[in-house]
Amino acid sequence: MAKSKKTDEKEKEELSSEDSFKMDLFFWLQALVAALITLILLFTFVGRIIGVDGDSMYPTLHNGDLLLLQSVGYEPRQGDVVVLTKEFDASDGPIVKRVIAVGGQTVDIDYEAGTVSVDGQVLDEPYINPEEIMAPPSNYEHATHVEVPEGSIFVMGDNRNHSSDSRDVTLGAVDERYVLGRALWIILPFDHFGAIPDGTEG
Repeated sequence: MAKSKKTDEKEKEELSSEDSFKMDLFFWLQALVAALITLILLFTFVGRIIGVDGDSMYPTLHNGDLLLLQSVGYEPRQGDVVVLTKEFDASDGPIVKRVIAVGGQTVDIDYEAGTVSVDGQVLDEPYINPEEIMAPPSNYEHATHVEVPEGSIFVMGDNRNHSSDSRDVTLGAVDERYVLGRALWIILPFDHFGAIPDGTEG
């Protein structure tokens, strides 16, 4: 028995709707796979993601912030926020600090004046914790004058009175090979989301 014209039209609509759904699903799956591959390549060859542990970089960073790092092709610069993998007395895992000076520069720390100077110039540091005046660390032997060797960096936390950093003689100036990368973005939590300014951006 021949099908009616109305039945044929209904079947064509159903087939057309099903084909459209399949095509949409196919394209969405393609986009998802492409996005996943891009992310994997990005994090493998260009950057990494790492979490902040502690308050040594407050107010720039907070405990628990998740950071996107630039790893490949990065060369440390003064003012950058970096992640280091060198172990020392106060830490056995990655630490997040700010580059105060690079190889060939000289660092002088004046606790009475509450200032840090590089090559004789007092740094303008809008990123440090404004709630406290920098005091000499009491929990470790610290340096106040350092000549940074070539290929190394001198780092400090923005929360100076709650940071173990290059002032600690067990860490000191850090070989650049221990630098995992520069922290570029806070990606979580969303209320902290945004680019991380270097020391020149305020």
